[in-house]
Amino acid sequence: MIVDFDNASQLEGRKEGNVTVDEDKYLVTFDIDDPKNPQNWSNARRWYLTFLAGMLVLNATFSSSAPSGIADALVEEFGLSEEVVTLTISLFVAGYCVGPLLWGPLSEELGRRPVFIFSFFVYTMFQIGMALSKNTASLLVFRFLGGVFAASPLTNSGALISDIWDARTRGNALAIFTVAPFVGPALGPTIAGFIYVSGTSWRWLFWILTIFAGVCWILIVFTLPETYAPILLLQKARHMRQEGDTRCYAPMEVTEKTLSQQIENVLARPFRMLFQEPMLLAATAYMSFVYGCLYLLFEAFPIVFTEGHGFNAGISGLMYLPLMLGGVMAVIIYLLTFSPRYEREVRRCSPDPVVPEFRIEMALIAAPIYAASFFWFAWTSSPSISFWAPLIAGGAMGFGISWIFLSLFNYIIDTYLLTAASALAANTVARSLFGAGFPLFANQMYVKLGPQWASSLLGFVSLAMVPIPFIFLKFGAKLREQSKHAVAK
Repeated sequence: MIVDFDNASQLEGRKEGNVTVDEDKYLVTFDIDDPKNPQNWSNARRWYLTFLAGMLVLNATFSSSAPSGIADALVEEFGLSEEVVTLTISLFVAGYCVGPLLWGPLSEELGRRPVFIFSFFVYTMFQIGMALSKNTASLLVFRFLGGVFAASPLTNSGALISDIWDARTRGNALAIFTVAPFVGPALGPTIAGFIYVSGTSWRWLFWILTIFAGVCWILIVFTLPETYAPILLLQKARHMRQEGDTRCYAPMEVTEKTLSQQIENVLARPFRMLFQEPMLLAATAYMSFVYGCLYLLFEAFPIVFTEGHGFNAGISGLMYLPLMLGGVMAVIIYLLTFSPRYEREVRRCSPDPVVPEFRIEMALIAAPIYAASFFWFAWTSSPSISFWAPLIAGGAMGFGISWIFLSLFNYIIDTYLLTAASALAANTVARSLFGAGFPLFANQMYVKLGPQWASSLLGFVSLAMVPIPFIFLKFGAKLREQSKHAVAK
């Protein structure tokens, strides 16, 4: 028997950080300071799980971009065209469109731990398949299927963090976690590029990824506990019934669902939320464009730095590092400035929660920076201008991307707390469509328009999206009042 946690009436009396459902004495809840409540675990344990969640995302995103650094090796061995080489990135990211439809909602039905264990094991097996690929078909099929299973941490790692941290401290955890999706794509081409120029077989890139994925899977099996509160309460209720108190029941057992209803809940809820929630739709549209541009850069940077400035694959890979460094700098500034401000706001608003719109402040700053960085990159990408100019523009992009994602991730989780995995699943699917699609037209766009006007076009679109966080700030409260899924009203 499964309860639909979208039903707000079943959550009457719920408090952040300590699950309380109602006054029914047989309804199982977490006790005060209950050690089974993940938000009562020690800081050391929760920070370990936060870093583990980030490492799982780093693994998946590192794998997504890595083939761009061995493109020439794949052309030499399989005779691939430029478009097919691009597919090794796009198909992996396209797998992110399928995976979240399963992994996010399934984690809300079965729990986080079993979904992580199964999906990451299969993902590791597909990495072995990549290393042993004998032809183009197997290469592309394994890349797509690997992406499907690699999508699990992209969807559920953020939800795991929302399980173990309350609203006051969740921002710090997500700040560190948010770096991973940008560190991985930046490191992938760098490491792969130096593997290629060293003369080592391209297959070693995938053996390295296999080892990395295998280590992560072992850590999941032995160190990742269940963190989803409804599942933990279900386990607690079953244990109490085994001890003789047969009247006890968990919130997830309140409403029965047929198998078809459970399947519909798993597959349809993310899309239902996406199209029923204007806030989620707008945030997802903005984040999807930003994410698509991130993967477009894996086609744009070689045009600017490899063809324009004559760098080899290894040195060209280094050009992605400012994206990572900009993201790291953004997190450091967040921890030093916005995080203390949020904690002061929590104390000021107590016992009421801080409104989710407080999280939007960073996006108000980051959105103009991100748009400006594309114009900066565009008009300094000529070979006659020092490569340092577009290189530093990449740092500004990384800074803007990090704050936009950190701000909107926090906003989505604060707004849709108990259905955060489904909200993030819908977000991940949409972002992945853009991430998979943008590289496919990037080369043609940059050849036809030239680096200057191609990047400027992206800058103009970014500029058009700058008002989105300002609209959230002004109208977010009214939209939440009308929402069917928002916890924060």
